[in-house]
Amino acid sequence: MWTRMKYGRGVETLKNNRYSLTYFRTLSVESARTSRHSNKVTLSSIMATAAPVSELRIILLGSSWTEKSSVGNLLLGNNVFNNKPKGCVRTGGTLEDKKLVVINTPYLPPLDTSQNDLTEFIKDCAKHSAPGPHVFLLLVQPENFTEEHKLRLCRVLQGYSDRSFDHSLILISAPREDSSGCGEDFMKSPALNEMIKKCKCRYLKRSNVELPELLTHLGEITKDNNGEHVSYEAFEDTTQTIAGEQNPKQKDAKTPITDNVVSSYRIVLLGKSEEKKIKLGNLINGYQGFH
Repeated sequence: MWTRMKYGRGVETLKNNRYSLTYFRTLSVESARTSRHSNKVTLSSIMATAAPVSELRIILLGSSWTEKSSVGNLLLGNNVFNNKPKGCVRTGGTLEDKKLVVINTPYLPPLDTSQNDLTEFIKDCAKHSAPGPHVFLLLVQPENFTEEHKLRLCRVLQGYSDRSFDHSLILISAPREDSSGCGEDFMKSPALNEMIKKCKCRYLKRSNVELPELLTHLGEITKDNNGEHVSYEAFEDTTQTIAGEQNPKQKDAKTPITDNVVSSYRIVLLGKSEEKKIKLGNLINGYQGFH
C-alpha cells in the first residue's frame, strides 16, 4: 500500500480489488478504526473535489524505467509502457469523465550532461506535457539514492520551473531484497531527506500499490496549487533578461568586445530568488556549478 505521510485521510478499495477504477471509500483516520460503512463515491467525484481540472497531466521522473513504467501502467489501467523509447512518451486514458495523461521519461540525465542536452531533455518533457504538468512523480530507490541522484532530479526540476518542487510527489520504493539495511535506515539518508524537504514533505512509501489512494494524493497536490499547471521557463527566457527583449538565438551577434581585452569576467548576481540566481549562474558558466 502507499503509506501516507502528509495527509489525514486514508483510502480503501472495495472487495479487495487493488486496481478498481470505479468505486472506493474515503475514510478519515478516526472513522477507519471504528466503521467500515462509509458511502461509496465514484472516482470522478473525488477528482472533481480534489483536482479542479478536466485533464490531469503527470510527468514521471526517476532513473529506473521499470519503476516508472509500473506506476504509469497502474495509473492508466493498461500495460502501455513496455519498450524503453529514446524520448518522452505521452499516453492518456479516461477514468469515468476525467482525462488522465501520463508522460514517461526514458532516463534521468546524469550530472555530466551538457547544458544543451539537458535543455533538450526538458524541452521534450515540456512538449509532451503541454500546456504543462500538474504533478511531477519522482520515483526513488532508497538504498541507491545519493547526493548525485538528488542533484540529477533537482537540475531537471529547476530547469523546468522554479515552481516544480511545489508540484512534486516523491514515491519511495521498498528496498530491494538483496540490499543491506532496512527501510527505516535508508530514510535517514541526508540526500533523501533534503529532497523530501524541497518537495514540501510530500512523499509516499510504496509497499503495495492502491490506485485510489495514489490518485487522491495527485488530486490534493493539484488542489493545493489551485488547479494550475507548471509552465516551462525556458533558458531562452532567462537570457532575454540579459540581452533585452530579443531572443539571443534570433539576434545577430557580430560585435565582440575588442576595446579592452580581458582574460576573464567577474559578475555579481543580486536578487531575492536564490533559485533564479542559481539558474542564471549555471547558464552563464555553461555547467551546473551552483546548487
